Amino acid sequence: MKSVAIRSMAGALVLACAAPASAQSLADVARQEEERRKAVRSSGKVYTNDSLRPEPASPGAVPAAPPAPAAQPTASPTPSADVPTAPKPETPAAVGEAPRTEADWRKRVAAERDALSRAQIFAEALQSRINVLSADFVNRDDPAQRDVVAAERQKALAELDRVKQEIQQHQKAIATIQDEARRAGVPAGWTR
Repeated sequence: MKSVAIRSMAGALVLACAAPASAQSLADVARQEEERRKAVRSSGKVYTNDSLRPEPASPGAVPAAPPAPAAQPTASPTPSADVPTAPKPETPAAVGEAPRTEADWRKRVAAERDALSRAQIFAEALQSRINVLSADFVNRDDPAQRDVVAAERQKALAELDRVKQEIQQHQKAIATIQDEARRAGVPAGWTR
């Protein structure tokens, strides 16, 4: 009996404390937020890359990539030298500069990943060929046929070594692109 009374008192106490906390409804909160937003006149200052000053380079820092050719002043006279011109729609690989858009970064990484995938598939196929040639070499009794199989197997082994080096080069190229993107301040998702 005492435990029932204690439990009912505890329940009543919890309900009494919870009532003031939930007194404000969602509609009230929405109305207050709407009034607050109406009171705010401007959306605040908008920061762009042009409005930010470049950070001064430290003496031991690696120099940044050279500015894009479109940003350099031209020798021909222009009516208004202060008006920046839009960059020409050239491909970054043709000009030798870093890509600027998400599509360019994704395209570079995708091309390397595709080449890596092709090289890995080719390496797997070569390994299968080497396995078949090794089994064929063991099962041949004729020395002349064994020599032919051994020569083919040796060619396949040499080609497999070359493809493994190519795979390493593609992996390094992907890492280089990701590092270059990190240094350029590109979001990491663009190179994944």
